[in-house]
Amino acid sequence: MNRGPLYMARKREKESALSIDLSDDYRPSEDEEFMNERQLAYFRRLLEAWKADILDGAKQTIHNLQDESGSLPDIVDRASAESDKALELRTRDRQRKLISKIDSALRRIDDGSYGFCEATGEPIGLRRLEARPTATLSLEAQERHERKERTLRDD
Repeated sequence: MNRGPLYMARKREKESALSIDLSDDYRPSEDEEFMNERQLAYFRRLLEAWKADILDGAKQTIHNLQDESGSLPDIVDRASAESDKALELRTRDRQRKLISKIDSALRRIDDGSYGFCEATGEPIGLRRLEARPTATLSLEAQERHERKERTLRDD
């Protein structure tokens, strides 16, 4: 099944989030009260580490762009370097938008609404939040939203 580039980019973002070392063996469990203090602290650390990782990557991108001065004599090499820069800048733009979502999730942790579906008010679920810590909709609400988008797009 061909999932497309957007799916693959989201998958890489998710894998990046899950690969962050939180230096604590704690993992939220379904046996606990949903969004207790320990779970909120876990997700805050996850989100903050993810954001820091993205910001470090952005600093590296800036450094790389400043170092490369376009002094490549071969036109093909220059074109390839420009293409690479453009791709990296598009990636950074996506990550800039992701930082906005991370900041929004951190604000929801602060105001007590993190982990609850914006559409229904029901718990989003730990497995979904671990897979996508910036999620604002439960799986069912997200599926309804995507079906509605597809229907509108098909019209």
